Amino acid sequence: MKWYEIEGEMGGIVVSTRVRLARNLSDYPFPAKLSSKDENEILEKVSSFLTDGGDDGEAYTLTDLSTTDAVTAGALVEKHIISPRMASKRGNRGVVLSDDESVSIMINEEDHLRIQVLGSGFCLDECLEKANRVDDMLDGEFTYAWSERLGYLTRCPSNLGTGLRASVMLHLPAHTESGEISMLMSSLGRLGFTVRGIYGEGTAAIGSYYQISNQFTFGSDEQDTIDRLKKVVKSTVEHEQELRDRYRDRHKNAAEDKAWRAYGLLKYARKLSSAEATSLLGDVRRGVVAGDLEDVSIPLLNALLWQVQPNQVKVISGDYHMDSEERDIARAEMVRESF
Repeated sequence: MKWYEIEGEMGGIVVSTRVRLARNLSDYPFPAKLSSKDENEILEKVSSFLTDGGDDGEAYTLTDLSTTDAVTAGALVEKHIISPRMASKRGNRGVVLSDDESVSIMINEEDHLRIQVLGSGFCLDECLEKANRVDDMLDGEFTYAWSERLGYLTRCPSNLGTGLRASVMLHLPAHTESGEISMLMSSLGRLGFTVRGIYGEGTAAIGSYYQISNQFTFGSDEQDTIDRLKKVVKSTVEHEQELRDRYRDRHKNAAEDKAWRAYGLLKYARKLSSAEATSLLGDVRRGVVAGDLEDVSIPLLNALLWQVQPNQVKVISGDYHMDSEERDIARAEMVRESF
């Protein structure tokens, strides 16, 4: 079972949680100065250690991104397993992935290692605990670049200190429709957090999905960062529900109609773009949370949120050369079958 096939805490509004640790090995230059030989050495040493068993009980497999086609790499980006930067980067690089896809270790991205843990719903403590287990396991085998004054040494100064980036993806249609999303972004910015689109920095919030993450890694420990983010997320979820309830009190029929129309389109449409499918899935999600749609599960919506993306459709269909219209037809067929 994949991590997103489980309904987590606050799963109706909180889609997923992610914790990422940036690390570099002290025996090698930073990635910008790595030779091809050094890149290959890091990739080989780290991936072999993990895939040979490690000691955390996970079974890992390596995807060598230097030999992977663009569609497969794009699909990994769409599932948040690797970053867009890593998909387009040249050189020897790869990602080691656990069977349930909750743990991924990017090798030779912006830093030598990016340890990432994903979880369904609101699970910051659990994700941090799992990320720390992987981190400790690697730290026992390799020597990290570390400074008593600066903490973990990273290529980008913004990741110095803990090297921790924690983010939570939320579905916030009521914030979006009311215009309060702008106020949320502004207020969280003052608190040291940032609000971004579905795929992070520079991406749009398609379907009213947003990621809230910490901006700073220096000057506070990991648990403090997590605890502050937990408070921000809980407050945001509470206000989102208040806005939804307020709208529903005034426009109950319109709210129900929107959810059922979205359900009908997803169940019967013959062509769907990725943007339309993502938006409709959001409308259905809101209807499920409100109790209007009882035969649709949150795990199904979680899975479809990734599966309707362009490269994912190609990978699932097995046709890597389909044009946009063929892809829209295949996407609609896949969603119909799922519903």
